[in-house]
Amino acid sequence: MARIATTLWGIALGLSFTVSAAAAADVAAGKKVFNKCKACHAIGKSKIGPDLAGIINRPAASIEGFKYSDPMQNSGLTWTEENLATFLKKPKALVPGTRMAFAGLKKDDDIQNLIAYLKEATVP
Repeated sequence: MARIATTLWGIALGLSFTVSAAAAADVAAGKKVFNKCKACHAIGKSKIGPDLAGIINRPAASIEGFKYSDPMQNSGLTWTEENLATFLKKPKALVPGTRMAFAGLKKDDDIQNLIAYLKEATVP
């Protein structure tokens, strides 16, 4: 009985390390995906595009002093994970007339990994 308990404990411990490693791998993969965004965006400052620090659950077009397109200003969006995923897939479909020139990310895994990175990169 003790041997079974020890074996089960080892399996549970191994699974917890696997889950943690998978989560870290997603964030690391998201950081690589963010390289596609760096031409226009940064974490902690605005460039051609607005600062992405704290984007999760932030209202769209809310960075003070950044010049947003009228469609983005009038979108009424909040950047929930769901809205951000939709936007990252096809920006002009969610916000027709946005000035964001990026066509979108094709792979759902890339989108989810990027969101995981943005969540971690913006936590104070």
